[in-house]
Amino acid sequence: MDLNSASTVVLQVLTQATSQDTAVLKPAEEQLKQWETQPGFYSVLLNIFTNHSLDVNVRWLAVLYFKNGIDRYWRRVAPHALSEEEKTSLRAGLITNFNEPVNQIATQISVLIAKVARVDCPRQWPELIPTLVESVKVQDDLQQHRALLTFYHVTKTLASKRLAADRKLFYDLTSSIYSFACSLWNHHTDTFLQQICTGDEAAAANSLERTLLSLKVLRKLTVHGFVEPHWNAEVMGFLHAVFERLKQFLECSRSVRAESICRDRLEKTIILFTKVLLDFLDQHPFSFTALIQRSLEFSVSYVFTEAGEGVVFEQFIVQCMNLIKMIVKNYAYKPSKNIEDSSPETLEAHKIKTAFFTYPTLMEICRRLVTHYFLLTKEELTMWEEDPESFTVEETGGDSWKYSLRPCTEVLFIDIFHEYNQTLTPVLLEMVHSLQGPTNMENTNAILIKDAVYNAVGLAAYELFDSVDFDQWFKNQLLAELQVSHDRYKPIRRRVIWLIGQWISVKFKSDLRPVLYEAIRNLLQDRDLVVRIETATTLNLVIHLRSVLFFLNVCLPVDDFEFRTDQFLPYLESMFTLLFQLLQEVTQCDTKMHVLHVLSCVIERVNMQIRPYVGCLVQYLPLLWKQSEEHNMLRCAILTTLIHLVQGLGADSKNLYPFLLPVIQLSTDVSQPPHVYLLEDGLELWLVTLENSPCLTPELLRIFQNMSALLELSSENLKNCFKIINAYIFLSSSEFLQMYAADLCRSFCELLKDITTEGQVQVLKVVENVLKVNPVLGPQMFQPLLPSVFRGIIDGERYPVVMSTYLGIMGRVLLQNARFFSLLLSQMACELGQEVDQILGNMIEMWVDRMDNITQPERRKLSALALLSLLPSLNSVIQDKFCGIINISVEGLHDVMTEDSETGTYKDCMLMSHFEEPKVTEDEEPPTEQDKRKKLLALKDPVHTVSLQQFIYEKLKAQQELLGEQGFHALMETVDTEIVAQLQEFLQVF
Repeated sequence: MDLNSASTVVLQVLTQATSQDTAVLKPAEEQLKQWETQPGFYSVLLNIFTNHSLDVNVRWLAVLYFKNGIDRYWRRVAPHALSEEEKTSLRAGLITNFNEPVNQIATQISVLIAKVARVDCPRQWPELIPTLVESVKVQDDLQQHRALLTFYHVTKTLASKRLAADRKLFYDLTSSIYSFACSLWNHHTDTFLQQICTGDEAAAANSLERTLLSLKVLRKLTVHGFVEPHWNAEVMGFLHAVFERLKQFLECSRSVRAESICRDRLEKTIILFTKVLLDFLDQHPFSFTALIQRSLEFSVSYVFTEAGEGVVFEQFIVQCMNLIKMIVKNYAYKPSKNIEDSSPETLEAHKIKTAFFTYPTLMEICRRLVTHYFLLTKEELTMWEEDPESFTVEETGGDSWKYSLRPCTEVLFIDIFHEYNQTLTPVLLEMVHSLQGPTNMENTNAILIKDAVYNAVGLAAYELFDSVDFDQWFKNQLLAELQVSHDRYKPIRRRVIWLIGQWISVKFKSDLRPVLYEAIRNLLQDRDLVVRIETATTLNLVIHLRSVLFFLNVCLPVDDFEFRTDQFLPYLESMFTLLFQLLQEVTQCDTKMHVLHVLSCVIERVNMQIRPYVGCLVQYLPLLWKQSEEHNMLRCAILTTLIHLVQGLGADSKNLYPFLLPVIQLSTDVSQPPHVYLLEDGLELWLVTLENSPCLTPELLRIFQNMSALLELSSENLKNCFKIINAYIFLSSSEFLQMYAADLCRSFCELLKDITTEGQVQVLKVVENVLKVNPVLGPQMFQPLLPSVFRGIIDGERYPVVMSTYLGIMGRVLLQNARFFSLLLSQMACELGQEVDQILGNMIEMWVDRMDNITQPERRKLSALALLSLLPSLNSVIQDKFCGIINISVEGLHDVMTEDSETGTYKDCMLMSHFEEPKVTEDEEPPTEQDKRKKLLALKDPVHTVSLQQFIYEKLKAQQELLGEQGFHALMETVDTEIVAQLQEFLQVF
């Protein structure tokens, strides 16, 4: 691409690509895409975006195309890679000058230079760093800033490389520029402090921007540029200077007005100082040892004493708390139980920590956390009154503990209490004891203090296990506090129910649960606590709801062995009804999701006993589903609720099909965008619907059209897909297979070309189930898959689990469809160019040899029955393998025969004569419709209807009649005498 002639054309097309008219835009984009691989195209783009007289939008687009081209075509090995000659020219052009006037474009240019540096610096681009160093020294403000911006992005990118050779290069780079970076940072920092003192805000803002950028550079160099940074005096000097600079900047913040242009950048710089310390501690804990004392003194001083009043702000407090937490929890600073096994560095760090965290210090930190940081603020109380749903979402949903103050303070409390629980337990218990008895309703502060202390006791529940008699506390005080109806006492009611939720899995007698259920129900029934939406008053119940949910989530999960259904049943109707009413009243998705979660939990725990009470919920869910069209996470919650509803309703869930089946259809249709969120739960709902379906409906059959695309995805959901296919087979194999067998067989053939061993077994199990349910037509329907199964057997498949499944499939064909087996044998002989008898002999020999691969008793008995079905026979090959067949048969007898203690005779333990409804205890789930179908199927399965003992006897008797006494005796002599003796013992009843 000739630069002179092409520039005008490219400029014109770029201009068209900025158009809002799609008729102009689309052809321009196509043309630019074609030019991406043309030599010289990126040189033209460079000329365009460095020409400041052109339209900003066009220049911006040129930069983006250039940046994307670096990702695709800069590396030598890339298809259509740029020539070395053009890359040399581009590198030179990128750093010719740093005078871009538009901030956004300047940032993009810096980023693309960094992308090139990641590949080429320093080997192919040794002049980059020296050029940047010289450029940041110039007096021109714009050029200095742009060079510094680029310096930062290049440093950041090079620091992120992780290969050993790249790390070595970055270490070398750091050692060569670290002194300069430190002096640059000090220069800009001093300049800013002088300008802010003289009141020159505009100049100070510019200097602060340079301070921020140079500090970002130093952060990357300090954290990633040294193997053992504590040996470098300049590094440690910089880190110690961070504390002094932090103090200076915090003091500056007193004099900088909130609306000042400097305020935001000043706080960003202060936070960046703390990030330097946090990153260094994270990457170099032992190098940080020399900074532990100063870090703790600094953080504790500003966060837990009067020193921070008037200067600290929320994010700074969070960062300081994170610094304390990381020091307290750092495993590098914890000695081994055997002190001699600990390194000197660990012992030194532990010594510094121990010396700092004295009893007075810990007590002050604990008291300050609880009585200052745990208190509900005026803003939170106001939000509670005006928008309680948002308050609960804000409080419990919030950001992660690293970035939000309240969760951060709670995590710090938990970590410090865990580390120093022997010291802090008496402090917290003394605070609890001071709050015993009634609280003055007029004293808001006293109520908030009690709320905070109860919060602390809940957070420290596990640590306080041996120190608090929670059962007595509950009976003597907490239960009474739940019953206080005064409006000002609502924070305590809310906190008490949350506190119980924290302790219930730690230390709470099962006998007290009915009392708790009663208290919960009273809270839900107290309509004075419920919002009057039309008058926009408080939604106090939602505040309690979060705690109620927390409690119910703890006491209702399926792995909670203390939960007793009989205790909960008296409250089931009222609790379920009240929760449903609340589900209708609340408006925020997050709250609805929490209520649905609890309803699901209740349904799961009581199972069928929910049936009389779910009518209202069943009628409401379609409306909620429609309203939540734009809220996929709420729809996920609805799907989970439906899963538990179907399981609770069992066969009666068929009444839900008008709503249920379209939901499944949408959730599992990969052509619909919501499937990204809904697919996993949608598949689970599909599966439980089939498992509980009393019969196959046309609509349920039609949904299977979604399966083909799902199998093509080959995702982590494949396992559930196979379960669904099996469920259809058990539900109505004839109708299902008649419609979908051909498609399934094609899908399976494709899957088996590229699938894991586990996936291969899942496919084969489907085929095995088809043969089990429909032994006559099944082999014909899946005939294309059977030759590979046969070959797998005679080739000695190396994976035992796969071989076991192969033998299970072939056992079904041989035992239940001998005619088809004969045809398959002939087909394999033809394909392999061998005699039928040779193929048969190889198969029997491998079957006998690999019998130990089969671990399931059902399949072992099936193998014995299948091979015995070859008898009686005059075939010399079968007679030659007679010994192996008998060996497998005797092994099968050992597997299935049990001795009757009364008669002393043996009986086949796998035999089933009739169907019995199993007796279900309270703790067991009732059988699904699919469980019943499997039982009925077993009544037709030879494995469960044919006595192996009787079958062996009859086959041997028939073989004896066929060969005569002498011939049969000669055949039996090929069997080991010990095996014969065991066989005779099993057959002695005949």
